[in-house]
Amino acid sequence: MAVIRLTKEFSFEAAHALDGYDGPCREIHGHSYRLFVTVKGSPVRDPEDPKYGMVMDFGVLKRIVNEEIVSCFDHALVLKRPEPGSELFRVLSARFGNVVTVDYQPTCENMLGDFAARIAARLPEGVMLHSLRLHETATSFAEWFAEDNA
Repeated sequence: MAVIRLTKEFSFEAAHALDGYDGPCREIHGHSYRLFVTVKGSPVRDPEDPKYGMVMDFGVLKRIVNEEIVSCFDHALVLKRPEPGSELFRVLSARFGNVVTVDYQPTCENMLGDFAARIAARLPEGVMLHSLRLHETATSFAEWFAEDNA
C-alpha cells in the first residue's frame, strides 16, 4: 500500500514581540509568514468511492488550517500571555482588535509546536501530520517533523 504525502501552503501576516529578549525582537515587529503543511496517508483504494485515489481533499486541509491557524493569527499581535490584570494587555486589547496571547514565547519554533497540535487534532482518520515548515522571512524558517516528536 502506497503512502503519499500532500503539502499545502498558507500565508498570513502577524506581529509579535519576544518578552524579555535581549535583542531587537523584543520590540513589536511583523512578519509575512508562510506555512507549509504536509500530511501523509494511503489513498482511498475503493474505486466506487468518489475520493478514490485521494489521501484527503485539499479543500478539507485548507479548511482545517484556515480555522485553526490563519483565522486566528492573520493580522494579529501575538504575545506571551501576561500575568492576570496586566495593564499592558488591557491597553493593547483596548486599542487593537486582534491580540492573541499564547502560553509560550511566540518564536517561530514555539508557534510550530502549537500549530502541529492544533492541526493534528483535526485531521481525518488515517491521515497523519508529517511536517510543518514556517517561514518568518524569505530566507529564515523552522521545521517540525512528526518523527522527531513521537
